[in-house]
Amino acid sequence: MKKRSVAMMMSMLALSAALVSTTPVMAKTDDTEETTTEETTEEAEDGEAKSEDAAKSQTLEDGVYTAEFDTDSSMFHVNEAMDGKGTLTVKDGKMTIHVSLASKKIVNLFAGTAEDAQKEGAELLEPTSDKVTYSDGMSEEVYGFDIPVPAIDEEFQVALVGTKGKWYDHKVSVKNPVKEEDAEVSDDAEKDTEKTEGKKIADLGVEDGSYTAEVTLTGGTGRATVDSPAAIEIKGDEATATIVWSSPYYDYMLVNDEKYLPVNKDGNSTFEIPIAEFDTEMEVTADTTAMSQPHAIDYTLNFDSSTLKEAEKKDAK
Repeated sequence: MKKRSVAMMMSMLALSAALVSTTPVMAKTDDTEETTTEETTEEAEDGEAKSEDAAKSQTLEDGVYTAEFDTDSSMFHVNEAMDGKGTLTVKDGKMTIHVSLASKKIVNLFAGTAEDAQKEGAELLEPTSDKVTYSDGMSEEVYGFDIPVPAIDEEFQVALVGTKGKWYDHKVSVKNPVKEEDAEVSDDAEKDTEKTEGKKIADLGVEDGSYTAEVTLTGGTGRATVDSPAAIEIKGDEATATIVWSSPYYDYMLVNDEKYLPVNKDGNSTFEIPIAEFDTEMEVTADTTAMSQPHAIDYTLNFDSSTLKEAEKKDAK
C-alpha cells in the first residue's frame, strides 16, 4: 500500500514538473513571436517614413539656384572662377546643373557609366562655350555642361571623354542649393512707404552734357558685375546710362517693360538704358545666353548722384 502511494505521488510530481517546464515556455515563445512581429512592422513603418522625409527634403520648388558641385577628381571640377558652384535649374521636378569647367579638354559628358556612354545610341552631353573671369581680371573661354541631377546630396555617376577619346568614370554630387532672389518683391515690400525717394534729373540742377557716376548692381547669383563709374548722357529731363556687363552673353535688357538690345558687337555686352531717378533702386532684367538655355535674371541698379561729375573730354586728334 505504501509502495503504491509512493508511486502515485511520484507520478503526480513528474506530471506537475512537466507542466511547469513546458507551459510557460510555450507562452513565452508566443509572446516573443508577437513582439518580434510588432517590432518588425514598426521598424518598416519608420523606414518608410524616413524615406518619405528624405525624399521631401530633396524636393526643390521650380526655380534657379546656386549649388555646390563636387567631384572625385582634381582633373574634373568647376572652374576656379566659379567658386566650386554651378547654376541649378529646377523645372517640373527635374533638376539640371550648369557648370563651367577648367578648360576645353573635356569634350563630352554622359549621365551614367563610361561603358554605357560608348554604346550605340548613347545620348552624350554637348559642351557650351562659357566665358569666365578670374580674380585678376583675366578672362578665357572654357567648356560648360548641363548635367541632369537625380538627387541633392547624393553621389551619382558621370562619365567623361577628353580630346584623346578615352572615357573615364567619375562620381559627382550637388549640394547646398540656394535659390536666387526672385525679381518679384513681396506684397509687403511693394507697399513699403519707407523706400528711399530717388532724385530726378531736374533735382540735380545739372546742365546737358556727358557725365559719369558710380553705379551698384545687386541680384542674380552675385557673380555678374557692371562697369562703374558708368557713362551718362543728360539732355533736358532725360538721362541715358551706358551699362557694360562683365560678360558678352547678355542679349537684351528690360527696363520698365521696354526691351533694349546691345549697342556693340564685340566684347562684353553693352546697353544704353534710361535712368528715371538717381539714389534709388532701379529694377531691370537681363537675359543671358551663357547656359544652354537663355535665362532672364532680375537685378537692381542704383546710380549715386553724389558721384556725378562731368566726363573727361578726349583730346581731339
